[in-house]
Amino acid sequence: MSVAKRVHALLEGASPIRKMFNEGEELKARYGAENVYELSLGNPAVDPPPAFFQALAEILEREIPGKHGYMNNAGYPDVRDKIGRRVTREQHIELSSENIVMTVGAGGALNLIFHTLVNPGDHVLVCAPTFVAYKNYLSVHGGELLVVPGREDFGLDLETMEGMISPQTAAVLINSPNNPSGVIYSLDSLDRLGEMLERKSGEIGRRIYLISDEPYRELIYRKEPVPSVFSIYPHTIICYSYSKALSIAGERIGWAAVHPEAEDGDTIIAGMIGATINMGYTNAPALMQRVVGEIDGATVDVDIYRRRRDLLVEELGRIGYEFVVPDGTYYLFPKAPGGDDIAFCRRLRDERILTVPGSGFAMSGYFRISYCVDESVLRSSIAGFERSFRRYAHG
Repeated sequence: MSVAKRVHALLEGASPIRKMFNEGEELKARYGAENVYELSLGNPAVDPPPAFFQALAEILEREIPGKHGYMNNAGYPDVRDKIGRRVTREQHIELSSENIVMTVGAGGALNLIFHTLVNPGDHVLVCAPTFVAYKNYLSVHGGELLVVPGREDFGLDLETMEGMISPQTAAVLINSPNNPSGVIYSLDSLDRLGEMLERKSGEIGRRIYLISDEPYRELIYRKEPVPSVFSIYPHTIICYSYSKALSIAGERIGWAAVHPEAEDGDTIIAGMIGATINMGYTNAPALMQRVVGEIDGATVDVDIYRRRRDLLVEELGRIGYEFVVPDGTYYLFPKAPGGDDIAFCRRLRDERILTVPGSGFAMSGYFRISYCVDESVLRSSIAGFERSFRRYAHG
């Protein structure tokens, strides 16, 4: 066999989200796009805010030497300085540009972190439900993702997690607001997580790092902000992407922030910067760095997603679906009627509704609906959701 074994493993474990997306393209070709309800992919249909287009036009017009050339692998210093000030405000911990590395989205940030922290055979722990791509990211670096079984409220199961920590544990990865559940982890649970990681690091004689993946940080439906992870544990790295808040998923721009008091923090930052070459990026996209530096803090209108969430919650609740109402993101993660998430998603596919089985998020018995589509698509899908539910509810 000429092709690397890891490629075959990667293909066998291909993202169920992308599988459903590809099936959707086939259905659209057969029935017409207007007759297919694509609710599988988190690809925002909402336009970026006006500030994005304004900043983009101004930067393109401006005469800037080396506008599209290479820069320091960590990114433009002035952009990193602005983001450092932003993270200082959000996390209540003083940062500088030296704590920031510009990345090719949050996925790029995670790959740089794994490349820097994980040795072959090391483990990274994550609580279910969890984003499907983490396992693949980690496997590239020789690590193994260990999934802590999920709870019905989708909160952190810290007791089970503690029992799974071993000398091979390099990090714990959290994602809040969570994809696919929309749950925001409570400050109390995060405080207890920080205490547990400090205690277990001492027991195993190895620093366990906390990695917080936060691409949905601004997409929340409550007054209280997402809790600060830097405040609960100093050995923390935050990953961020502008894909969601600015609706620019295809532009692939984000950053990683390393807590200024993290153990071996300077080495971690240097390792991530060096890894940009190893990972093949060289640097994050130059034009997008300049744009987000101009408008950092701008977001889409979150009320658009709130209305779509409320529409689904009302209609699916009326039908009889069971779910935890999401506090953030643009996903709903209901229980699959009948308990078989794969079979139920196939039934929805017969209605030309594309969703993702919960087993793809390491939590079978549920399925994910993405509501970042036009409201008309959601409304048109309701009848199919109802027919599918009635079939399973009555055998």
